[in-house]
Amino acid sequence: MTAFKLRGVVLPEGEARDLYVVDGRVTYEPVASAELVAEGWIVPGLVDAHCHIGLDENGAVPEDVQEKQALADRDAGTLLIRDCGSAADTSWIHDRDDLPRLIRAGRHLARPRRYIRNYAHEIEPEDLPAYVAQEADRGDGWVKLVGDWIEREAGDLTPSWTRESLEQAMRVAHERGARVTAHVFGEQALPDLIGAGIDCIEHGTGLDTGLIDTMVANGVALVPTVKQLENFPGYAAAGEEKFPAYAEHMRALYARRRDTIGAAYEAGVAIYAGTDAGGVLPHGLIGDEVIELATYGLTAEDALGAASWRAREWLGMPGGLAEGAPADLVVFDSNPLEDLRVLKDPKRIVLRGRVVS
Repeated sequence: MTAFKLRGVVLPEGEARDLYVVDGRVTYEPVASAELVAEGWIVPGLVDAHCHIGLDENGAVPEDVQEKQALADRDAGTLLIRDCGSAADTSWIHDRDDLPRLIRAGRHLARPRRYIRNYAHEIEPEDLPAYVAQEADRGDGWVKLVGDWIEREAGDLTPSWTRESLEQAMRVAHERGARVTAHVFGEQALPDLIGAGIDCIEHGTGLDTGLIDTMVANGVALVPTVKQLENFPGYAAAGEEKFPAYAEHMRALYARRRDTIGAAYEAGVAIYAGTDAGGVLPHGLIGDEVIELATYGLTAEDALGAASWRAREWLGMPGGLAEGAPADLVVFDSNPLEDLRVLKDPKRIVLRGRVVS
């Protein structure tokens, strides 16, 4: 029997306890021989719900780079990742007990010349259901659509898909037990995506009150990637010369981003933390993401829960550290609910019942 002990306040309950890890599982039954390995504030393993293992700004990266990305996330306390689209096959990570648990969404599905080069399967709307079926079968229960992007003739963000293709795609995914999410910056693509039965929206800066109410009613989640939203002015500047309408639009979305995401939170939309690492952003930023998310009006408990116990439940894992739960946890020197900045400095990281950092 492999056993060790941690002592401290266990979140989210907030109760001071001795927590034992025995054969990879949590128990509160005392084990006399267990060595004390850490004391502090004990948090269920952090979650990055929008991450891209296997990508950089140019497309797929080799396995040694994928490993470095996963390790950077793990050492920041991220022990569960929803990989929100990757051109690389990262399924090998499932076989590594020292790397975060990974839920893959397959490869992005986008329109031709309407997304980042080398990232997506670039297809027409009539092909969407077949490709959704393919990626649902290849992934781990999620499929990623690119809901809008710059359309060159319009010179601005426009929807990628028809309502008919979306409805068929959602039906195909759900029949296969997969959920569907979509990148959406602007406003126009959202009504059809939400109306067709999507499960999650990424970014969501184009939401309005009516759509927010529909998301609440339909149980549609939001992963706003608030650190990524800080790049909107840069995207606007980069597109200014060729696409001035797009540049103006991105600046407007950026200017009201806090009101938009804050309104979704106040209305009761389920919000989860995602860094959008793997493109222009580095890995290992989950602490920064939670800190920034709290500036959008979320309480510290809700911001941390969006990257820990609530996100774990949403992704099908035990949320807390109850008796018998997998021992995936992070220990901090002080209470993160009093100062979220402590999240950037984990003291001990336990993954699958092993101290890994």
